[in-house]
Amino acid sequence: MLPSRIQALIEAELVQLNDERVVQHVRTLLVQPKVVMRGWGYGKKDEAYPCWSVLEHQRSNNGIAYCEFGFGPRAPWGLVTLSGTIDMSMGMDSGWFVTFLQAFFDSAAATELQIWRVFAQADGHYPGVAITGESDWTSTWDQVRRRRDATPSIRYHFEQSIYAWRSEGLS
Repeated sequence: MLPSRIQALIEAELVQLNDERVVQHVRTLLVQPKVVMRGWGYGKKDEAYPCWSVLEHQRSNNGIAYCEFGFGPRAPWGLVTLSGTIDMSMGMDSGWFVTFLQAFFDSAAATELQIWRVFAQADGHYPGVAITGESDWTSTWDQVRRRRDATPSIRYHFEQSIYAWRSEGLS
């Protein structure tokens, strides 16, 4: 796939977002697509595929890649390690998604935004009901833990409420 086509796929998703904080944050992390060969641990020994690195979050040494191979036919957007490790593989299926934004909201880069809310899931339907305003990642996690301790009969978790996606990915 051509880098311009990959960029167009990302842009098509970004224009659907109504939250400028997220769009601006993503744009600061996007890079010109470049090919990185990544190991495919589910095939032959030393099998590798070309993956296009499209977003780089240097602080976490993680990014997002696009790949049409491996998990790619079904879920082409993956969370990957950028550098400095022995394992420059494609990783596990839980890190590959159908859309770019699914990968972004599951990435370390998204944790820098104050978009996280506590949800109560009493009826079994995900995500449940948002019971707090937006906050940072760490504070939201702390609130979830406190609420779980105080009321263990209710399932509390955290999520963002900016982008809702269907669970069609592998994760």
